[in-house]
Amino acid sequence: MLELLFAGGWVMWPILALSAIAIAIIIERFWTLRRQAVIPPGLGQEVQAWAANRQLDPVHIDVLRGNSPLGELLAAGLDVRHRPREQIKERIEDTGRHVIHQLERFLNTLGTIAGVAPLLGLLGTVTGMIRMFLGVLEYGVGDASRLAGGIGEALVSTAAGLVVAIPALAFYRYFRGRVSEYVIDMEKQAMVLIDTLDQSLPIKRGKL
Repeated sequence: MLELLFAGGWVMWPILALSAIAIAIIIERFWTLRRQAVIPPGLGQEVQAWAANRQLDPVHIDVLRGNSPLGELLAAGLDVRHRPREQIKERIEDTGRHVIHQLERFLNTLGTIAGVAPLLGLLGTVTGMIRMFLGVLEYGVGDASRLAGGIGEALVSTAAGLVVAIPALAFYRYFRGRVSEYVIDMEKQAMVLIDTLDQSLPIKRGKL
């Protein structure tokens, strides 16, 4: 393994650094984007029951806000529950943008790694070929070991870049898809909550 690392030339070090960062991001996102952590089971129904029974107080709402991304979204709607429906939707949409930003944290970095790693591998290919041609100019074509060194550097760096880029791109797409799925589910639950508030607080909102 170390022989391959050294055979790839200096470009292997930034590729290794990118691979370490990518692994850390993938592990962190797997833990953070667990469904039970983002959309706890039964939370939406519980909040709807609060709204239907008018069991809404600041303590409940503050606890809900820190519960999960879904809780933060629903708490934003409850904060303005006595306002018109459109204002409630606007508040939820504003909060939703912040929630999505948190759910997509580090994903741009992972996508960048997926794009940069193969370019670094290509750079290693170019430097390896340059090294090979310089060896030909200096020693001629008779020294096969020097030619093999340049070719080896080119191939190893290219392979290393692809080994890092392919899983990074796959996980980037996977996490983006998971976030999109969560966003749709949270939008559905937010709309159900708004409908529940319309039914439970029609008189107070009509006076504003």
